[in-house]
Amino acid sequence: MVIAVFHKLTKMPVRRATHAGSWYSDSGAELKRQLEYWLNQADLTHGPARAIIAPHAGYQYCGACAGHAYRQISPVVVRRIFILGPSHHVRLSGCALSSAQKYKTPLYDLHIDISTNNELEMTGQFEWMDMDTDENEHSIEMHLPYIAKVMENFKDNFTIVPILVGSLSPDKEATYGKILASYLADPKIFSSYHQTFCHWGHRFRYTYYDRSYENIYESIESLDRIGMNFIENLNPSEFTNYLKKYGNTICGRHPIGILLQAVQEILKNDTSQRVILKFLNYAQSSQCRKLNDSSVSYASAALVID
Repeated sequence: MVIAVFHKLTKMPVRRATHAGSWYSDSGAELKRQLEYWLNQADLTHGPARAIIAPHAGYQYCGACAGHAYRQISPVVVRRIFILGPSHHVRLSGCALSSAQKYKTPLYDLHIDISTNNELEMTGQFEWMDMDTDENEHSIEMHLPYIAKVMENFKDNFTIVPILVGSLSPDKEATYGKILASYLADPKIFSSYHQTFCHWGHRFRYTYYDRSYENIYESIESLDRIGMNFIENLNPSEFTNYLKKYGNTICGRHPIGILLQAVQEILKNDTSQRVILKFLNYAQSSQCRKLNDSSVSYASAALVID
């Protein structure tokens, strides 16, 4: 299956909150209470964030973990938000933009930055999602309620730029990193890069187990933290080599790769910049103890540029 391509519509559609009521609450009041609780449980320890890495699973599994990343945002500053999520349902060798005008959430509608979409289209590196692709994908949608909650006092003052990320080669990650570096360098622009870490178990066809650990879940955490350390080093080739060595099933490896490449581009253009990425929280959906168990790992990080 290939992604459908279209643009220049006479009427721009509105993307529905298709995963509300299943992956997260479709009640605005209940959702707001949950998000407030998770944000209040997190501390502001590494902000204001220019970008975050956060999980995109159902809120019952990763809502609390994601709160640690979103707590680092300063909504007073932000005017544009890039949202990069991996493609789960369509084959995509590059990146694709949304053809919607608005994204609905149970809290309020988020508006697409049409002018930025046009700028990105001019690079010749972006396709366009059709509405079915857009609404079927959960990786971007899972972050919309958090964005809406954090930005609620400035809801008329910001726009979003959703980008669906395909299975990219390291060279492609570098290409998109160069394109997005100038946006990442702007303090008024915030970027959210989405992932879930190790998917472990036979149903994920991944059962790496370092038997020096007594329990499987300890081995999984060790494996994830090795990858998290490479990401914190901000070295894209180290992270690529880690993935090749261990084959860790990180869903969102390519958005992370784009972020690391964008950081390298910023540092190349201005060596005086101080860039620090720090992981703030780690969790697993369950603790695997037997070979027929399964789990998904979640991690949240924030990137600060001074």
